[in-house]
Parts: sequence; C-alpha cells; structure tokens
Amino acid sequence: MGQIAWATGGDHPYRRLCRNLAQICPHININSLILNSEDKSVEYWDYRLLINLYRQEAITPNQMKSILSNIINEIFFEITQHLDQEAVFCQLSNEVIVPAPVSYTSGIPFLDQVQGLWQDWSEAGLEKISPNLAPVLRCAEQLQTQVSSLIYKNLERLLNGKYTLWDLAVKMKQSVLDITRSLLPYIHQGFVEFIQIADLPLPKINNDGNVDMKRTNLPLIACIDDSLQICKNLEQIVQGQGIRFLGIEEPVQALSILINNRPDLIFLDLIMPTISGYEICAQLRRTTLFANTPIVILTGSNGAFDRLRATVFGATEFINKPVDKHQVIEIINKFIPRVEVDKSLATYAA
Repeated sequence: MGQIAWATGGDHPYRRLCRNLAQICPHININSLILNSEDKSVEYWDYRLLINLYRQEAITPNQMKSILSNIINEIFFEITQHLDQEAVFCQLSNEVIVPAPVSYTSGIPFLDQVQGLWQDWSEAGLEKISPNLAPVLRCAEQLQTQVSSLIYKNLERLLNGKYTLWDLAVKMKQSVLDITRSLLPYIHQGFVEFIQIADLPLPKINNDGNVDMKRTNLPLIACIDDSLQICKNLEQIVQGQGIRFLGIEEPVQALSILINNRPDLIFLDLIMPTISGYEICAQLRRTTLFANTPIVILTGSNGAFDRLRATVFGATEFINKPVDKHQVIEIINKFIPRVEVDKSLATYAA
C-alpha cells in the first residue's frame, strides 16, 4: 500500500536495534531483553522484539516512530552505498505481513533524507567507507607524538575496533558524516584503518514465549563506567553470584536509567567524560530513591584527597581498578546479604 513499516537485514541487525534503543530509550536495560522462541524463526524477529516492548508500554509511540525512522534510514543508506557494487533486487512475498502499530504514509521522505546524506558522503570522499565498519588505531606510538595527550586518549578509547561508525555517532551525539569526516586526516596518514566486526549476540530466548517477570525479584547491581571492559568484568562477577547486573557506559544518561531500574547497589567510576563520578554521586544523594543506596567508587588512585572528596559527595565505599573478583564479592556480601539473594532465587525458581 505504499507504506514502509520496517526494514531489516545487513550485517548488524541486532547491533543496530540495540544502538537505537540505547539512544532513544535509555531507560531500557538491553541486557534484560528476551526474544520469544516463535519470534526467532521469522525474518523480522527484531521488529517483533520492538513490538513486544511497545505493547508492554516500555516505549512510547513517539519513541517507536523515532527508532523505526532511524533504522529505515540506515538500511536505505546501506542499499544506496551498494548500488554500484552489487546487484540489488526486490521481490514481493505475500507470506510476510508485518503488523504496523505506527504507520508511515510514504517512503519518499526516507529516500529524500538518504539521498541528501549520500550526496554529502560522496562529496566528502567517503564512498568506499561503510558506516558498518569499525575504526582502529594503527602506529599508535607515532600518533602519540603528533597530537595532544587528551586527543590521543579519546582516540584510543573510541577507536578500539569495538564500535562501528554508526555506534560512534550515537555515543558522541554527532552525525555519522561528521564523525567519519573528522577521521579523514588520520585515515590519510595511516593512523586509522577500518575492520569488519560481528553483530552483537542475540538476546536470550524464552522457550515458553513469555517473559518471566519473577526474575525482577532478584537484587540488581548497577555499574556506571565508560569502560566497556570494566562493565563486562563486573557483569561476570555479579551474575556469577546470582544477581542481576545493569551496565551504564553513558554517564550523562545514568540518573534517568537508575531511577527507572532502582538498583540495590551502585558501582561508580570517578573519572569519566562529560560528567564526573563526584557529580553523579551528589545527584544520587539528592534523589530520595538513592539517599541510602550503597555507592561504591571505582578508582585507579589511592590518593587520600580523592577518597575524602568522594566521601563528602556521598560515597559509601571504595575499590581500586582493575577490579579484583574477591574484593567485589566481599562488597556484594556486605551490602546485599546472601540470605536475600538465596530467597530471591528460590522465589524465581518456584
């Protein structure tokens, strides 16, 4: 009927969905998403996952529209970029009828937007660079001698082969065109190259087709740290203790995410871009929900001044980085008694 309800495919369908959910619905814990078993078998499983969130009122109609618009635009851009490289074909299937809770009147606005982006992309000399590629640093020691320490630190943190150009655009709140164009000088000098990376692992499959909400009875521990590695390390330790985990890598979004999830214990990094751990700690203590929630500071320093200052802002405990498993477990047992975890697990199993 001339309407576009959804677009899918490409190399990173789940990475693309998670990226847009994180950008538009930061309150949703990506790690808690569950895919129903009957949905996995359909080609548009990612759309079904999104519709489930919509029907559960976890996302609003406007948020749904924004996610759909972003994803359709990305898919159209990928098709446009491949037009001169591969044969593109279209086929009609009467077997695939996609329900559209939010409808679009025409595909023309999407095509117009993508045409404009592709023209700018081409004029910038980026025709051969796909936004699905991940930039990585090369000749790091030589680059370090040519840029300031702050610029090098940011490049090292972001250009680590874990984020595609689409991902970086969302993380840095800039357009993918501006992000890629800013890398051109480093690309031309051989300091940056691009690699292909895998899609994110699919969400857990629920074989009975229903999301078991009993699991929300389990204690929840949150970690606010812009380092993905720190979050992953803590996640393994925390989940190994039978406790849910929430990792937050974007500190500016931390407060709203924490309010929506209400964790029982918070690990907080001190040194982060845009907003410091001190500021977040103070914000949490001014919020009634977290006035008494244990806040454990992650610090790479043993300095007494930093610890004193963090205590003034409301910190409960400190732990040095890199995190030690036994120390983390000791902290967990101190603030979340084992009997509470065992009780919640028994309720979940029942």
